[in-house]
Amino acid sequence: MQAYKLNATIDESGHLIIDEPLNIAPGKVEVIILQPVPSLETSTDSQPEKPKRQTKIKALQGWFEKTQPTPSDFDPDQARWEALKEKHNL
Repeated sequence: MQAYKLNATIDESGHLIIDEPLNIAPGKVEVIILQPVPSLETSTDSQPEKPKRQTKIKALQGWFEKTQPTPSDFDPDQARWEALKEKHNL
């Protein structure tokens, strides 16, 4: 599958307007839209303190600080099953 990166806008009526001409063969395409999210400038005082997740592996400590903990209702077996169904097109 060939990939293209284009700049586009969404008008007030919800139509996608591509800003540049496109030279590809006619046919069906898959469209993925990535919209930049404006960053919120907040101080560290207003953010709640995240609980520290400890690990003995130093390489993973920074990764743990950037990730969110799993929800309490997370079922790992269901997640494995969903991943297998997607992988094998079941």
